[in-house]
Amino acid sequence: MSTLVTRIAAWADRNMPKREELVDNRFIGPLARRQELWRFTRRSVPRGVAVGLLVGIFALIPGIQIIGAALMCVPCRGNIPMAALMTFLSNPLTTPLILLASAWIGNGLGFHADLTTLYSLMESGASLHAWSHWFFSDAAPAVLFGLFTISTVAAAIGYLVARVTWDWWVQHKRRTRQIARAAPQDNP
Repeated sequence: MSTLVTRIAAWADRNMPKREELVDNRFIGPLARRQELWRFTRRSVPRGVAVGLLVGIFALIPGIQIIGAALMCVPCRGNIPMAALMTFLSNPLTTPLILLASAWIGNGLGFHADLTTLYSLMESGASLHAWSHWFFSDAAPAVLFGLFTISTVAAAIGYLVARVTWDWWVQHKRRTRQIARAAPQDNP
């Protein structure tokens, strides 16, 4: 497990843009100059996870998700790379499931979204026009309230999981160092 985590971290370190590279960008530069938004700390990582899940699930538009998560990290003091990474939870494979669940939850909250039409749109590979016609009929309130509920719950769970995982990781590293120090040194 730890080798997989190490490999993923090494891959991310090689392929993710560095903060120093983004400082000169005219769009991202003002955010990149604030170093606290890019540090991986005990407080900023769970905040970044929560912001990324909240924005990533609620705003199902790919370009808007990362920009919205980065901008929302500023007042929340969340980690921008983690927020951007969490927005990828909603992708072309999960978006239909998220929409279906949000319509179902919205119906449970007392709104009306015709789920049979949603199923037929998903099965037929409907066009964007057909999707927008369904959404802007009577389904919009149900889907929006469902998306809000799902994104809020996912953000809360993501925050807690990230916080517990961070604490576990720090304790694991501390124990490993203590064991290494306590082990007898072999001097030739």
